[in-house]
Amino acid sequence: MFPFTYTRPASTRAALAAGASGGRYIAGGTTLVDLMRETVERPDSVVDIAGLPLGGITATRGGGLRIGALVSMTDAARHRLVRTAYPVISQALELSASPQLRNMASIGGNILQRTRCTYFRDASAACNKREPGSGCAAREGWNRTHAILGTSEACVATHPSDLAVALTALDATVHLIGSAGTRQVAVGDFLLQPGATPHRENALRPGELITAVEIPAHPRPLSSGYLKVRDRQSYEFALTSAAVALHVDGGVIRTAKVAAGGVGTVPWRLRAVELQLVGRRPSPQLWARAAQHAADGARPLAHNRFKLGLLERTVERQLRVVGGTR
Repeated sequence: MFPFTYTRPASTRAALAAGASGGRYIAGGTTLVDLMRETVERPDSVVDIAGLPLGGITATRGGGLRIGALVSMTDAARHRLVRTAYPVISQALELSASPQLRNMASIGGNILQRTRCTYFRDASAACNKREPGSGCAAREGWNRTHAILGTSEACVATHPSDLAVALTALDATVHLIGSAGTRQVAVGDFLLQPGATPHRENALRPGELITAVEIPAHPRPLSSGYLKVRDRQSYEFALTSAAVALHVDGGVIRTAKVAAGGVGTVPWRLRAVELQLVGRRPSPQLWARAAQHAADGARPLAHNRFKLGLLERTVERQLRVVGGTR
């Protein structure tokens, strides 16, 4: 690990000043510390924001939810409002990491966590995300766990967050604060596809902080859930996952929100699946037909073609569970 300075500002204003000067924010440290140990990240200055007043979970007008950026994953998953209104969030959190990590990791940090691509985390391997212009070793290497959606010639790494998949399905927004003031960005716009600039992973401006994520009100009744398929049941990242939220009224699906994880360079909204669902009556046949569109536009690599069928089966299974017609 390379030398760095450490500061613990007493106010958000002081933290923003330190961040604007090049400091890297840290809260639970479950991602950044690992990357510093592996010399993938080499910040000159680390700014500890764990003591800032960016916690709390509150209901918003109409049945929405606001979760502070420094709320731990454990506390968010256990919170009554989260569990009752949006179980897809609780389930996504509880299927993430290990209990020890969930106790430490924050909501904001979870969204910002960097890829688990082994080539990115190997400082000796070519990686455009870590060193722009160096190449992408994963494209011709062992790419079983890599993305099939949203890829580019420069990068095929998946986004690792389960929570971000649920937030994408629910049309959540990220609340930010910086030297220029506050702003809000939709999760789908906040996390960036690699294109030709895979080192730009999010829409944060220099020195900005995430203060909260907000889930808008959704029509009720709303049934939601998260399914994660992985190589082992404990402490493993997704091969595929599906976040589903359905509003069924009068026996007809009025709104459908579906997103996938483990298959995209960002949490992937499955718009083609949603289009197949809205305005139709739930049935096993409908789930199967809609799920056939889950991998539309996919570009699999040599070792991850199996994800095409696995994604379709994962989405179909979760539609059956959430839709109540198995």
